[in-house]
Amino acid sequence: MTSKTYCWAIIDAMREEMERDPNVFLVGEDVGPAGGAFGASRGLHKVFGPLRVRDTPISEEVIVGLAVGAAMTGKRPIVEVMFMDFFGLCLDQIANQAAKMHYLYQGMFKMPLVIRTNVAVEMGIGPHHSQSLEAWVGHVPGLKVLMPSTPRDAKGLLKSAIRDNNPVIFIEHLALHRMKEDIDDGEEILIPIGKADVKRVGRDITVVATGLMVHKALQAAQVLSGEGIDIEVIDPRTISPLDIDTIAASVEKTNRAMVVSSAHKPFGFGSEVAAELMERAFFHLDAPVMRVTPPFTPQPFGKGFEKFLHPDADRIVAAARDLMR
Repeated sequence: MTSKTYCWAIIDAMREEMERDPNVFLVGEDVGPAGGAFGASRGLHKVFGPLRVRDTPISEEVIVGLAVGAAMTGKRPIVEVMFMDFFGLCLDQIANQAAKMHYLYQGMFKMPLVIRTNVAVEMGIGPHHSQSLEAWVGHVPGLKVLMPSTPRDAKGLLKSAIRDNNPVIFIEHLALHRMKEDIDDGEEILIPIGKADVKRVGRDITVVATGLMVHKALQAAQVLSGEGIDIEVIDPRTISPLDIDTIAASVEKTNRAMVVSSAHKPFGFGSEVAAELMERAFFHLDAPVMRVTPPFTPQPFGKGFEKFLHPDADRIVAAARDLMR
């Protein structure tokens, strides 16, 4: 077992898949000799060379367009878009080209494309770099959207995404990049897309959390256990397709549900989970589904301001107490 950071788990996943399949390549801004803007491609350029680890101009539309064309011809590109906030620059290529190509051509073309991107909530870098916009892409048919919260999940899901024949949006949380977890270097880790993970078993409240919020929910669980409130923490890992079966089964046991997210409440991931539970588990609910999210306002600049706005363990604890009442 080796203690790996989230960032190194990402690098290992790409290296292993590039060694396994010569059609896999990586493109993006500064992914080459520099090793990535956040160090998430360190060493790959030296091992695989400039044809398979390729720097690009600063044009998200061109980068994703290049990858869509390459995927249509049988390659398996991995694209790095530095921040998810920049998806506005390439959303046509993602939502109208990559997502629809298989459908438009009646299955003639596959689209084995992975777009890695970063959410920088609580990193203090302002309104153009810190938004959690998974709802943008989760709404589009034809896209798979992943958001792992641990190094092992990140490695296993990225390897599965690279092998998938459909376009996958792979969302990394920068605040988790230095998180460590023991990983067996000799183990082939492949985590299925669309399967949630129960991070903590409980009996009183089902808490569905994504990304950084998974760890805050687990911190809250420790506090609440001292008060006799036992929460079950579920990490969907996959935003789309959503494993609502696992979530609904948990609610049938706990009879209460809360969704904790870095994204805004209106029209967001939490709203989707709440709506699904109303359809699937309404008669098991003893209280309305609660959503714990930042307020509906642009992200401020500075870590202190961001932490003031975003859910933390204390707010999750307070929400759980209200829900038990």
